[in-house]
Amino acid sequence: MKFEIVLAPQAVEDLRRLTAFQRAEVRDAIETHLRHSAAKTSRSRIKQLRGLARPEFRLRVGDIRVFYDVSNKVVEILAIIAKSEANKWLAQFGNPK
Repeated sequence: MKFEIVLAPQAVEDLRRLTAFQRAEVRDAIETHLRHSAAKTSRSRIKQLRGLARPEFRLRVGDIRVFYDVSNKVVEILAIIAKSEANKWLAQFGNPK
């Protein structure tokens, strides 16, 4: 099943702040891992977040974290942030269950 990828306005802004190399890495990872199997978790790349209603998943791309939700055939990317800022972002914007 092919998913539609939608970037939230904050994610677009986050993507612009990355270096050109990081942007290319993130775009490639999104196409590779989220286009066809967004909800398929793995040991290191994709994790389903526990205790949160939103975001549901996290994609690891080197030192960058991509937080997203999956509904029907749509992947909504909420944020693209550095690993060092991930816990701070989740505390501020994550919605507990």
